[in-house]
Amino acid sequence: MKKIEAIVRKTKFEDVKEALLASDIDWFEYHEVHGIGQSRQERVYRGVQYSTDVIERVKITIVCREKFLEPTVKVIMEVAHTGDVGDGRIFVSDVLDTYSIRTGRHGDEVIADKL
Repeated sequence: MKKIEAIVRKTKFEDVKEALLASDIDWFEYHEVHGIGQSRQERVYRGVQYSTDVIERVKITIVCREKFLEPTVKVIMEVAHTGDVGDGRIFVSDVLDTYSIRTGRHGDEVIADKL
């Protein structure tokens, strides 16, 4: 199993959410996050100057079977991309096991991927 953590612009989150749901991703969690990266530029949007290090972002966490890793990452990459500094990052890590608190089952069968 794999854990995907994607940090995307808040302005792109609804698009990413809809694309993931359309791709039959059953479940994911998300949180509003703040962070500071190496790339900082001053931008002007509707007459307001802002720095790219303060762009509001959303962190999306998905746990999936390995066979769904590439399609899921591809969907996020395509939909979240703007080409500007601050588009975000995707981190992938291994998940050793998962347990259902309700049923006591564990392993891949706990995850109901349909992608």
